[in-house]
Amino acid sequence: MTTVVHLETFVDLDERHDDPRRVSVSATLSAVLDDGRRITLLDDRGWGSTGLWETTTAGEIEATALTVVGPDEPAEGGTREEAAAAYWTHLAAALRERGVAVGPDTLGSLPHAVVLADRLRGRMTTG
Repeated sequence: MTTVVHLETFVDLDERHDDPRRVSVSATLSAVLDDGRRITLLDDRGWGSTGLWETTTAGEIEATALTVVGPDEPAEGGTREEAAAAYWTHLAAALRERGVAVGPDTLGSLPHAVVLADRLRGRMTTG
């Protein structure tokens, strides 16, 4: 039986809004399986800012990436706990549709790595 060993968010330059001076990135969340395969869970995330690459750090990008891929903020009148439960349930269902059984609580407790693309690292001039 295939299991999810960790989550991974891959962050790269956003080619649709590529400006060598302004920060604009895309973020893709995947589940990494014990056999080495990756299943994409979210590929529609990213952000831009008026910040400059010269002052942007890898740590800032990593922290923002974790926020951007979720869980999302609660809907009006909802709680963070409800929003998180719905988020993990949705991702677990997406994995189940692809033949990987994992519960939302297990999925939410897995390690989550952020990987920065080489070309994104090349754009940054700070550490």
